[in-house]
Amino acid sequence: MRVVLPLLHRRRHPLAQALSVVLGLIVVGVLMVFGLVVAGVLAVGGVFWLVWRQWKRGRVAVSGAARKAHQPEVLEGEYVVIHSSRPVTHH
Repeated sequence: MRVVLPLLHRRRHPLAQALSVVLGLIVVGVLMVFGLVVAGVLAVGGVFWLVWRQWKRGRVAVSGAARKAHQPEVLEGEYVVIHSSRPVTHH
């Protein structure tokens, strides 16, 4: 038994074949242009986002310079070296 699907049979008329090829190329072209537009919008948006983030970080550094003068960047504290051969005693 042979199953023939109505949309998958090959067109025999040369004009119908040519129109199918042209229609397929148009669809592929539209999809490529749409993809390039989306990629361009994402690239431009990413650049604007990076510039905005750098600009905002610069403003925070300038305005927060007085606050950073009071806060040390290194945490100070005491430490104890623990050797595995000795039992640990806390003071």
